[in-house]
Amino acid sequence: MTPTQLALFDNPGSAPKTATSSTFTDNLRLPVHRWFRYSAGFSARWAESVIAEAATSKEVRVLDPFAGSGTTLLCAEDSGVSSYGIESHPFIARVARAKLARRTDAGAYLAFAGQVLKQAANEQSTVATYPSLVRKCYHDETLAELDQLRSAFERHADGSPASQLTWLTLVAILRRVSHVGTAQWQYVLPRKSKKNPEVPFNAFRGMTAIVYRDMLRSQHAPGPAACLVEGDARTCEGVPAGFATLVITSPPYPNNYDYADATRLEMTFLREISGWGDLQQAVRQHLVRSCSQHVPERTVNLREVLASDVLEPIRPDLEAVCAELSRIRHLKGGKKTYHLMVACYFLDLAGVWHALRRVCDSPCQVCFVVGDSAPYGVYVPVMNWLGRLALAAGFDAYRFEKTRDRNIKWKNRKHRVPLCEGRLWVDG
Repeated sequence: MTPTQLALFDNPGSAPKTATSSTFTDNLRLPVHRWFRYSAGFSARWAESVIAEAATSKEVRVLDPFAGSGTTLLCAEDSGVSSYGIESHPFIARVARAKLARRTDAGAYLAFAGQVLKQAANEQSTVATYPSLVRKCYHDETLAELDQLRSAFERHADGSPASQLTWLTLVAILRRVSHVGTAQWQYVLPRKSKKNPEVPFNAFRGMTAIVYRDMLRSQHAPGPAACLVEGDARTCEGVPAGFATLVITSPPYPNNYDYADATRLEMTFLREISGWGDLQQAVRQHLVRSCSQHVPERTVNLREVLASDVLEPIRPDLEAVCAELSRIRHLKGGKKTYHLMVACYFLDLAGVWHALRRVCDSPCQVCFVVGDSAPYGVYVPVMNWLGRLALAAGFDAYRFEKTRDRNIKWKNRKHRVPLCEGRLWVDG
């Protein structure tokens, strides 16, 4: 590929901005990790250090049962170890799969993206048929160019690695070219605006150059190809029994964050859904229950959930918290079903621990990056309860390492319960 050909895509001003956070935002400086910002993640550098330390004393086989956009799997490949990942969010699993194609033919990708860009210039565009969310997020001229790129991609899409990577290239620019606010946690804020959003064709060129160069840097990653399973962490089906010696993951937090809604803009633009109401069927049904949108009253029998055998180690404490949440909700305008959310969350995570015991070797080490919660100001000792559930599933010991405080700046907060985030280490 000549410099002239690459220059077609080169737009240095479109490179992702760097970040100073010690968590996932640091990944925006790193090749491949920066291709898609997924807020439910953690530092790749930290994950690499955990793998490297484990590898000094034993053979390492890594599992991430909440693989997200592939941070742990990419780190395992770069560290020279075998790995499995499970991701239940269909859209995010597709993002991870595209990122894991980084070691395929970079020239083929550049040529495929070039075909799409050339075809896009000749496509007829229409903006009137897009749902209201999309129309709010883009000026008509911007949406017209995006529609041309989408149509051109669909003409050429063939499922090849180059095609998957080009799909991700388009997905990666959707928020950068929007004139409305796109918050760091990936929700869309139509009432806030950005001063200088990028032009779609230019953003696509710039992102293509970034992906191409990152692919060249990735060609010699020493590890075997990671195996990504689009499945359910509550069963870990698709992962061989006794495979993992090291689990590095970040499960959902029980804090009412709607992981399905986080990708609504992208999925709506791509016409995978037509609106918020489609998320239940398209996404939420596959996910661990960690938001009240996923647990409407008509769908959950709280008594049956709390009676589950796997919740026995924490049942009295869980029942007390759920009873308090049930009482308080009737005093609140929204009447959120946090009592159901919390009960279902721990039922689901208990299932995860039992599944992990089956697919983990002995000895093994598990690290959950997780935080506690206080819906309606009722404290939920997440780390302690998860540790007790792990012991009941057959693991040997747990400890918690706090990494940061949360909810300590009270302005605009709904409660004043200090919270924290950290790493739950479990040995087995």
